[in-house]
Amino acid sequence: MNAIEQSAPRECRWDVDGLRLAGLRWGPEEGRPVLALHGWMDHAASFRELAPRLGGCDVVALDLSGQGLSAHRAAHATYNIWDDLPQIAGLLDRLGWQDCVLLGHSRGANIAALFAAAQPEKARAFVALDSLAPEPTADDFVATLRAFIEQTRERRAGPPRTFGSIEDYARRRSAQGNSRRTSEALSERALEQVPGGFRMRADPRLFASSAVRLTRAHVEAVLRSIECPVLNIWATEGIRSRPGVADLARLGGELIATYETMELPGDHHFHLDPAAARRIAEAVLGFLDARLGGPSAG
Repeated sequence: MNAIEQSAPRECRWDVDGLRLAGLRWGPEEGRPVLALHGWMDHAASFRELAPRLGGCDVVALDLSGQGLSAHRAAHATYNIWDDLPQIAGLLDRLGWQDCVLLGHSRGANIAALFAAAQPEKARAFVALDSLAPEPTADDFVATLRAFIEQTRERRAGPPRTFGSIEDYARRRSAQGNSRRTSEALSERALEQVPGGFRMRADPRLFASSAVRLTRAHVEAVLRSIECPVLNIWATEGIRSRPGVADLARLGGELIATYETMELPGDHHFHLDPAAARRIAEAVLGFLDARLGGPSAG
């Protein structure tokens, strides 16, 4: 293992739009800027294996609002995937980055795709891990709105979920389909100690339905509007087997001007496995060097 792989992350804090955001940072600040966005109910530490292996990159992994150590949104606010976009733009301003490489996993990849489409001048490249964009839906629009109203109110009124121990939390994540490795790796930053046990830091409103789900036409417009080069890496045991996701991968090849895709061994959180993270890092660095020039192009 080299010095880059051994480097510890630096804790970061920023105030953006009245929200206190937190994150982790790896690598030299003069390196190629990479903004890493995690998946649903994860946090910045989900990149702890991959980020330090991205040699020559200044990797900032954000705890999206309401998750990890970032603050919860105000009582009247929501957690639709587009709600993070203004804060991402604000964070780039705080970092002094004119543009950056977007690195997203799962829901974070979906958010990054929306940002790359809506702010193409700020996206130098986009690397999507085991997702690409939101799955299109034909759900009833009014029924979705109803669920959004009712679930948001219900989650806001309910107490945060608590666990007797960190082990209980890891066991629950494992029961929901995460590997033991993933469950244990994500436990510490996801929980805070309270009398009698540990409480989830994540805002319960994240479990509520979105107000609107994107249609196929919306998703196609997003993919067509992405101007930067895209590397889409799928896990062999990930979510690509779902019909809607498989269709997204096909649409990416048809609608994104510069689109490369590959598949690597592992589950949905393959970037948390050290061996898989090394392979992902090699693929990402090779892609960035080929598409953007040498690693010092910051």
